[in-house]
Amino acid sequence: MDHARILTVHELTRYVKGLLESDPGLRDVWVQGEISNFKHHTSGHMYFTLKDDRAQIRCVMFRSANMRLRFVPENGMEVIARGQVSVYERDGQYQLYVQVMEPRGVGALHVAFEQLKARLEAEGLFDPARKRPLPRLPRRVGIVTSPTGAALRDIIRVARRRFPNITLVVAPVLVQGDEAPPQVIRAIELLNQHGRVDVIIVGRGGGSLEDLWAFNDEGVARAIAASAVPVVSAVGHETDFTIADFVADVRAPTPSAAAELVVPSRAELAGTVAGLASRLVGALHHRRRLNRERWRRITSSRVFRRPFDRVYQERQRLDDLVRRAQAAVIRGIERRRERLAGAAGRLDALSPLAVLGRGYSIAHRRTDGAVVKSVAAVSAGDALDLWVADGIIDCRVAGVVQRPLPGVREAGDGRGSHERRRAGA
Repeated sequence: MDHARILTVHELTRYVKGLLESDPGLRDVWVQGEISNFKHHTSGHMYFTLKDDRAQIRCVMFRSANMRLRFVPENGMEVIARGQVSVYERDGQYQLYVQVMEPRGVGALHVAFEQLKARLEAEGLFDPARKRPLPRLPRRVGIVTSPTGAALRDIIRVARRRFPNITLVVAPVLVQGDEAPPQVIRAIELLNQHGRVDVIIVGRGGGSLEDLWAFNDEGVARAIAASAVPVVSAVGHETDFTIADFVADVRAPTPSAAAELVVPSRAELAGTVAGLASRLVGALHHRRRLNRERWRRITSSRVFRRPFDRVYQERQRLDDLVRRAQAAVIRGIERRRERLAGAAGRLDALSPLAVLGRGYSIAHRRTDGAVVKSVAAVSAGDALDLWVADGIIDCRVAGVVQRPLPGVREAGDGRGSHERRRAGA
């Protein structure tokens, strides 16, 4: 025998519990049966058994869930319960943890209601973003209801009281029974196509869930959603809710309330118009007073009385700016002229012509124009051009004598070197 997988009772029970709770089909299940062994504990929790002629299952409904019950459960009552299947570990028994419970019959309708509601909501038919506002001043109001019911009389009475000139277009239909949904659908379509209405009221008076079931029909819900005209749902009393209420653009708690929502009060409109007219007149008078006061301030101001003063001031300011600009330009020219004269003086001091003006001359060989810098560069008979301050002297070399210049001793004589240094300095 392999003992590697021996489990304790607790481990086995936890494993079975995990399997049950992980099964999607057991997380949200509807169970029909007869109540027995019912006990309402002092803690508020309810413990009972659901059974049929072949099996039974233990159930528990905690206080947080059974507080929403609209009836008192009793032994022998046929019910439909909705909940999750799990295991109570202490006893090792599986049981149903009930969240919702309804008497049999009403419960079946409730299941259908919840299923349709969930499907349409998932499609986005209840999305507030797709709902349209009601017209503020409708001219024609369509009414889909029974021609003999109290709902129609209430709507007409309230509408005539609020706005006697309103036009009401009645599309008579059955509001109960198997024939009611097709007639309601057709009436909504006809009012959209040929009624020329601005808003539609769909509704009836109060009744049981079965009486109101025509307005839980999927076809009716889709017709309301497809309407090009805003729809107001007015089904039953204030505590009654139908699929039509969720799909419609606006839900009214009663047919009379629907008429109140849709039809404006002529007296209120007249009061509003009168109030707006009064506010408009007051605003015009206030604006006239403000403009008059502004005109007085303008006409009494100096600018208005002497409009050219500002022009003269600006003209004088412009003349002053022109004078200042001219003076700045003249000063700039003088500074640059002085700088130019200084530079010219320095250039003149460095000019060879100035050297010639002091009695010096420059000898150029006529053959090649080279400057003669040494007696070795010429020979007897060479033609020279001697440049002086006021012209050029045409010369020819008669002979060359090499001797030191006056005041310059020959090389090797200390005094002569000193004299040369002094002459160079």
